Amino acid sequence: MTSAFPKGARWLALGLLVAAVSACALPRSGPTKSEIFAGSVMREGDAFIVSVNDRVTRATAVVPALGFSDALRTAGRLGSDIINPGDVLTLTVYENVAEGLLAGTGETAAVLNEVQVDGDGFIFVPYAGRIRASGNTPDQLRQEITRQLDAQTPDPQVSVRRVAGDGSTVSVMGSVGGQGIYPIERPNRTLSAMLARAGGVTIEPEIAQVTVTRGNIQGRVWLMDLYQHPSLDIALRNGDRVLVKEDSRSFVALGATGAQSVVPFRTQTLSAMEAIAQVGGLNPNLADPTGVFIFRNEPAEIANAVLGRTDLVGDQRFAYVLDLTQPTGMFQARDFVIRDGDTVYVTEAPSVSWQRAIATLTGQIRSLDEVRNIANRN
Repeated sequence: MTSAFPKGARWLALGLLVAAVSACALPRSGPTKSEIFAGSVMREGDAFIVSVNDRVTRATAVVPALGFSDALRTAGRLGSDIINPGDVLTLTVYENVAEGLLAGTGETAAVLNEVQVDGDGFIFVPYAGRIRASGNTPDQLRQEITRQLDAQTPDPQVSVRRVAGDGSTVSVMGSVGGQGIYPIERPNRTLSAMLARAGGVTIEPEIAQVTVTRGNIQGRVWLMDLYQHPSLDIALRNGDRVLVKEDSRSFVALGATGAQSVVPFRTQTLSAMEAIAQVGGLNPNLADPTGVFIFRNEPAEIANAVLGRTDLVGDQRFAYVLDLTQPTGMFQARDFVIRDGDTVYVTEAPSVSWQRAIATLTGQIRSLDEVRNIANRN
């Protein structure tokens, strides 16, 4: 039986059918703008799709609040002369007799080097006994030692000098020039001075965060804020731990951008425009400038403020959309703040799907023609 279709028409019909089936699963970088809008709460989806405007940028402009508590900020500086447990002292005792209690024969002074204050804050001085040193200045300790020795040797003269010990120390760790344990001395009694003592910060200052832990109290500040706001340059205490580390925030860039990756923050605040620029901007051959999306989970407080509601409870899924073709679109992208964990997604232009479909169809027809030619030769 002879077919009703010529051989050429059969080949063309077969080619069109294969191309149509292939077009249903063409490769692409992600959902289209219409597919994202189909997931809106207004269309029985589970995400709020919100166009960015000035009100939205104000409601969502939340940046990490870093700072020190009053317990850290109000602590006064340690007096440079206060003796603490672990400090090392040098004692010199002058006696007004030929053969004194402490001085050797023919000498009038005895030097006691490296007298360390014990954990309870005491030192031992021969003939004077156990004397409390911590909490006193060197002059106060001198008076006490003199009083104790006065009954043993006439009119003793005592000199007390505090040297750097390990009594009041701070540990400095992380991205600094020299990690270690440093004594609190006159030049480095504040946080910024101690960082300088440790060799300074070795990462970009704009993304450096400084954490101070004192017992069960912890505070964290931006390094730049530390230098710009003197109230944050807190006085240090014995046992403080200082950690300098790089900002760990990041966002994900996907879709028709110059690069698709996890991108770390390079500044304290980051706008949508800056985020797009960090990944090479929009791909000029693929991107739809009317479909720049920022996906995130918003806490109920911000979600209600954005939508003008009061009934939302718990985190809500949001997709903010920027239209860079609008007169104010570029300004809104400049003002919209990107937050840690955001996903910045740029949709492809509708024409890209057509171009792929046409390319696929053309390729299928060409392949079928080649198969037909081979079949005819055989």
